[in-house]
Amino acid sequence: MLIEVCVYSLESCQTAQRAGASRVELCGGMAEGGTTPSAGLIQLARQNLSIPIHVMIRPRGGDFHYSETELAVMRVDIKVAKSLGADGLVFGILNADGTVNETQTKELVELAQPLPVTFHRAFDMTRDPLEALEAVIRSGATCILTSGQHQTAEQGLSVLRQLTEKAAGRITLMAGAGVNTHNAGQLAESGVDILHLSGSQKEDSRMRYRQPSVSMASSIAGEYEYIEAGEDKIKSLLLSFSMPKQ
Repeated sequence: MLIEVCVYSLESCQTAQRAGASRVELCGGMAEGGTTPSAGLIQLARQNLSIPIHVMIRPRGGDFHYSETELAVMRVDIKVAKSLGADGLVFGILNADGTVNETQTKELVELAQPLPVTFHRAFDMTRDPLEALEAVIRSGATCILTSGQHQTAEQGLSVLRQLTEKAAGRITLMAGAGVNTHNAGQLAESGVDILHLSGSQKEDSRMRYRQPSVSMASSIAGEYEYIEAGEDKIKSLLLSFSMPKQ
């Protein structure tokens, strides 16, 4: 079972590799659910990692229906990520009616060549997962990241099974959202090819002085804590696949 770790920092990149991850999904904008990382982060990740790096291409948080100016930014970000040594790209585009925008997705897939493309969890916001599956396959993307259109992949198990059966090997399926040691085996048995997790844990800030009167906190963390990949969590999940079944 391949394991992809979602990372937001160089330190988490190194942690994921050290823990034994198969590859990383490199993102910025944790509070927004993942956006395009900076050029500096992509460059340093490439210099420090030997495992594959798949780079998120997402110009903002929120929905996945993009304007022409946002698409223009995505095109440039794809070229930058390729020039900095990305091994794959991650994006997804929808129409306003909740269907996959095949035309725009196919255009960016072709721009990404020869790199493989994962259609990310925009898939989970579509109106019909089986309809979306066929559209993504037609677009030329090689992988879909999905929770089975539920809040967690464990809750979406029945849909994941439907998708793997319908896909019939025509595209790689990756289960993500709430993946952990306790449900990894069950998710693997659904037929997906890859498991996607962050293995995240909170770290305390190194600041000694803490301003009590002003907050710039995001929705997920305050100024005096931050989130990194947890090496033990990733190793524990990987170990669960190597232990004999009872």
